Amino acid sequence: MSRTAAHADWYLWRDPSGWRRGRPLPPNNWLSYFGGPGWTWEPRRGQFYFHTFLAEQPDVNFRNPAVRAAQLDIVRGWLARGVDGFRLDVFNTFFKHPDLPSNPGHRPPLSLGGLRAWARQAHVNDRDQPELGGFLAELRSIVDAVAGRMTVGELFDDRIEVAATYSGARHLIFDFDLLQQPWKADRIATQIDRIEAAFGPDRWPALVLSNHDQPRAASRLSRGAPAPERDAIAKAAAVLLLTLRGTPFLYYGEEIGLGNVKIPRGEIVDPPARRYWPLPVWWNRDQCRTPMPWRPGPNAGFTTGRPWLRLAPDAQTRNVAVESADPDSVLAAYRRLLAVRKTLPALQVGAFRWIARTSQVLVYAREIDAQAAIVAINIGGPAAAVPLDGWPTSSAWEIAYATAGSASLGPTGLHLAANEAAILRSSG
Repeated sequence: MSRTAAHADWYLWRDPSGWRRGRPLPPNNWLSYFGGPGWTWEPRRGQFYFHTFLAEQPDVNFRNPAVRAAQLDIVRGWLARGVDGFRLDVFNTFFKHPDLPSNPGHRPPLSLGGLRAWARQAHVNDRDQPELGGFLAELRSIVDAVAGRMTVGELFDDRIEVAATYSGARHLIFDFDLLQQPWKADRIATQIDRIEAAFGPDRWPALVLSNHDQPRAASRLSRGAPAPERDAIAKAAAVLLLTLRGTPFLYYGEEIGLGNVKIPRGEIVDPPARRYWPLPVWWNRDQCRTPMPWRPGPNAGFTTGRPWLRLAPDAQTRNVAVESADPDSVLAAYRRLLAVRKTLPALQVGAFRWIARTSQVLVYAREIDAQAAIVAINIGGPAAAVPLDGWPTSSAWEIAYATAGSASLGPTGLHLAANEAAILRSSG
C-alpha cells in the first residue's frame, strides 16, 4: 500500500475530497455499477481507490505508461502461445477523465433502470475517453502482426451506434441490443435496421442472442411456453443468429436450448443480485450461468464434485448426449444449420437485403457475387404463406434447410409452420 513503490500508481488512487465527522469523503460522485460508491477507502495508504464493479476488482490506471506496456506485453505473450484472439472486457471504461470530475445527473425513465443510482448519472467522465482510440490502435497493431488473429470488445452500457465506431477489420464489437428484443417480428426487424444503419456496408457486426449477463434466449424468447414451442423458437432463433450479416457468437448451452434456472435466495452467488434482493433492479445472472449438462447421471456429467450452482431441472433429458441421439433436437438442428451455412458463402460474408417484413414474418436475402440465399422466419404467429414477390428471379429456388420440416415451396410461395424458419438456395 506504499505511495512510493514501483506499482504505487498502477491503480486509480485519490485523496479524499474532505472529511465529515472524522470520516473521509470520496473524491467525486462516481458509482459502482454493482451498487454503492465506486470508491473504497484504504486506511493503510490513506487514500481511496476506484472500482467500476466490485471493490475486489479495482480499475487499473491506463494513463500510466507502465500499465499500458504491461497490458500489451500480456497480449504479446498470449499471441506467442498461439491464441486466436482476445475478448476485451468493458473496454470503453479503460480510460477516465484525467481530472476525475463528478458525473452530471441524468433522469432516465424507470423502464431503463431509473431505480438504480447508476442510471441517474450521465457517465461522461468515467468512460469513453478520447485516449481510448490510440490505445486500441496500438493493441490491434500487435494482434494484426500475427496472421488470422482477432479481437472482440464488450462495449459497456452503451448504444450500438457507439459500438460501430469502435469496430475495425478483424476487430469486432459486441452488439447487445439484439439480445434485448422479444420474439416479435417488428421489434427484431427494427433492431436489424439499426445494426445495418450503424455498421453500414464497410463495418462488420458481432451478433449475440445470449450471454453470461442476460436471460438465456430459449427462456427469454419463449416466455414460459411449453417445451415443444420453446424448442421450435430456439431453432428459429438459431437461424436468425446464423444468417444475419455479421459474426455470430454462441453462448454455451444455447445449442441444446438450455434455459434459465431459478436459484433460491440462499444459493445466490452473483454479488449484485445478493445486494439488491428482492428489489426488481437487478436480474440474478446466476440463472444463465449454471453448469453445462453433458449426459444423464449425477450432475449431468459436469463434475463428480459439487457444482457452484445447481443444474437445470431438465438436465437429465436436456443434455448433449440425449440430444445427440435425437434427430429432432435443438442440437441436431444446430448441426444441420451450421453444415448448410458452411456450404453457402452468401450466408457467411454476403450483403444483407430485405425482401419482405410483416408483423409475423421476416424474409431477407444474403447476396455475394452471383450467389444468393433467402431466409424466411415465421416469428410467433400461426402458419404463414410467404409470397415470392421481390425474390431474385434469375434462379429457381429450393429449400436447403428448415427447422420443423413443414416448410414447402410452391407457386403461391413459401409455406411455414408457426415458429418455423427456412433457408433457400438457388437450384440451378
